[in-house]
Amino acid sequence: MSALATPSSSSSVEDPGSARGRGLGWVVTQFVLIAAVILAGFVPPDWPDSVQDVLAAIGTVLAVAGGAFAVWAARRLGRSLTPFPKPLPAGLATTGPFAVVRHPIYTGGIAFFVGYALWATIPALVLAVALAVLWAGKVLVEERLLRETYLGYGDYVRRVRWRIVPFLY
Repeated sequence: MSALATPSSSSSVEDPGSARGRGLGWVVTQFVLIAAVILAGFVPPDWPDSVQDVLAAIGTVLAVAGGAFAVWAARRLGRSLTPFPKPLPAGLATTGPFAVVRHPIYTGGIAFFVGYALWATIPALVLAVALAVLWAGKVLVEERLLRETYLGYGDYVRRVRWRIVPFLY
């Protein structure tokens, strides 16, 4: 199977320069939540002393692995990379991390921010979970738009079953 599928001739991708038409609300909300997660890492309450060292170690490993997975996925997307749910008609990535889950940047992002939160504070974890929920909703919008843009997206969905987290979602 090729690494990139071509856009369908009936693609509904319209004005790629229009941020509002491409899902600006999703993008603004996700970046606000990302900033909130980071800032919450400096807000009490901290993790209890009895588990802080263990959570910090687990969090560090999770954040590094998640960050690496997200970077791998972003590099694989290349010119198709966009923060907007509406895809660019540059091609559908189906190999590398995209052969494991359909939205590996979110997979890596969730692992990174949950890892950071485990290293940091309880409020950061609450907001990291909120970010994961937001991304789970954004994925549903993206998948609808990907189906409209790429003829082969249905076949890809049948091959790669999981959206973000294998065996879960």
